Amino acid sequence: MQAKTRQGKTVEDSLGKVILPLGVYYGISTQRALENFPITNYQLHPELIKAIAMVKKAAAHANKPALEQKAPGIFQYIVNACDAIIDGYYHEHFVVDPIQGGAGTSLNMNANEVIANIALVEMGHDKYLHAVISPYDHVNMSQSTNDVIPTAARICIRKLLDELLETMTELCEIFKEKSIEFDSVVKMGRTHLQDAVPIRLGQGFDAYVRVIKRDKERIRKTGNYLYEVNLGATAVGTALNANPDYVREVINQLQEITGLSDIRRCESLVDGTQNTDCFTEVSAALKICAINMSKIANDLRLMASGPACGLGEITLGKLQDGSSIMPEKVNPVLPELINQVAFQVIGNDLTVSLASEAGQLELNVMQPVLIYNLIQSVSMMSNAFKVFGERCVKLIRLSENNLNRLKRYVDESPIIATALAPYIGYERAGAIARIALSEKTTALDICLQDETLVNRLGGEEMIRRILDPDAMTRMGENL
Repeated sequence: MQAKTRQGKTVEDSLGKVILPLGVYYGISTQRALENFPITNYQLHPELIKAIAMVKKAAAHANKPALEQKAPGIFQYIVNACDAIIDGYYHEHFVVDPIQGGAGTSLNMNANEVIANIALVEMGHDKYLHAVISPYDHVNMSQSTNDVIPTAARICIRKLLDELLETMTELCEIFKEKSIEFDSVVKMGRTHLQDAVPIRLGQGFDAYVRVIKRDKERIRKTGNYLYEVNLGATAVGTALNANPDYVREVINQLQEITGLSDIRRCESLVDGTQNTDCFTEVSAALKICAINMSKIANDLRLMASGPACGLGEITLGKLQDGSSIMPEKVNPVLPELINQVAFQVIGNDLTVSLASEAGQLELNVMQPVLIYNLIQSVSMMSNAFKVFGERCVKLIRLSENNLNRLKRYVDESPIIATALAPYIGYERAGAIARIALSEKTTALDICLQDETLVNRLGGEEMIRRILDPDAMTRMGENL
């Protein structure tokens, strides 16, 4: 039953009457969800909306014989409505909050209602004429929230992961270029933030390349589990109310519509409906990547600290004013961004873990918050890594002042004496380091002034070779 008023359209079902705003394409279930879950005020991710429409389109194709028998002519209108949503239209009518009770039922019904009403209008009918096209009997035929939403989430996150992996590939290339550019530059290594032994700046950047590549592989491997979907499971994995032909055909349709040929049905639809470990594993891989990227950001912040009173070993691009009170101050804003994104991803991973653990019996009802946090993590990382590579890493340079500092730090560090230990022993090398530190001179000068040591080591040239910082960085190469 429905009636139009100045305030909106009054619709009624078994739970009572609800007033819908004029002009909307959603229906009574969605309106109730708006009233029940005014939580985050965030919009659904566009890729999730598109993924749900893809699932609905695949279901319509797999249900075509039944739809045509039940309501001749409506199949194509439902497909056309799905296509419009996939193309980016009507997204403003997907209004439910990402975090909601009901395991995603409100989101599924939001989609069912919007698709039904788009189709009705295209047919020339008024919206909400569900005797012609029903959100339940037609759009949701052979489906349940419990297989639609997890399947759509997997499609959405899988596509977002592909974008992230592409961005990480580009970031690797940028770091690789810098590792080559800086390969001949020797700097003091540091452990515990104290002088260690020399390392080439390019070696440090090459290490960043390698850890990002490992992160890429972790994310790729875990992301492959998302190709297993439970569409066809309906409520608890038993495929109740779904025609066997539909269950067999819907995956083929989903592969074609999404362009993801690796999509396959879970070996056990019950397992696929109950358990969310694939999401948890993806989240863990994202967390590890975020942690590694945060460490890289910390390194850049330290090396760029200054310009006068910090390490001053590298120079970051000047992107914006760093202070509203201190003129000419420039901050490492993009490394700071990476740190903060990492904090959020780490927190999201905890939420995903708790939500995954909180499932009971035949369904994990906490999937809305799990899906929301995963989508947020992937999206934030992809956006942040792209701008970090283009506007931070690519712009790193070594000024003359940086190069002078790097050389001075190496020349003046007493820890250079470490290279003498194999020739004169740990204690004697330590004594040289202590003298160099106390007299504010270099280990090389101390050695060259010790005639006995010069003779013992085979002359000044041999001492210079032993204490050559660049040579110290190459001992482990070509093994």
